[in-house]
Amino acid sequence: MLTGCAAHKLSPPGVPPILVEKKSIQHKVRKGETLWRIAKTYKVPVEDITLANGIPNAASIEENQLIYIPGADRILEVPVPAPADNDADYAWPIKGKVIAYFQERKGLGVNDGIDVSAVEGEFVKAARSGRVVFADHLPGYGATVILDHGDGFSTVYGHNARITVNLGDAVSRGDKIAQVAREGDSVYVHFEVRKGEKATNPLYYLP
Repeated sequence: MLTGCAAHKLSPPGVPPILVEKKSIQHKVRKGETLWRIAKTYKVPVEDITLANGIPNAASIEENQLIYIPGADRILEVPVPAPADNDADYAWPIKGKVIAYFQERKGLGVNDGIDVSAVEGEFVKAARSGRVVFADHLPGYGATVILDHGDGFSTVYGHNARITVNLGDAVSRGDKIAQVAREGDSVYVHFEVRKGEKATNPLYYLP
């Protein structure tokens, strides 16, 4: 005899379990939208959206994809500003292939960000406007820059050969902040997005 299950509700077919107790709508992704901008528009944490839709760490959303927005009761238009006007959004710190994803095993721990392949000496750029709150060597990260974006979010740029900004500098999205290092056969940038002290998946914020 089963006991203790009276309060449990089974999800209808095709409906994620997180949505059973919540109202929700389906949002159709338009060109240029990111999970970060969608979450801001609906005032829902990015993590709630990824959990509701079962979006894996190695995936990003695509145009015309339908995603559940937990807690929403109407469809909203997500503003997609012109490139010159979206300084508050995130951009890739460097162009390259993702070679290690968020929460993948890395040595004895897990990856708190993503690793992006690069060319030795290539410039790393600020993913978003902010202020330099760390510019030094960090154990396990090498020469590292950390930017505070003033809204509870920060970005981390590790595995650099040379840092080109100073502590306290204000930088704009796209400014050069460091140069890529080589360690043996490895040439990549380690990039993190943190909400407070918690590491989150950078792919959910990047276009």
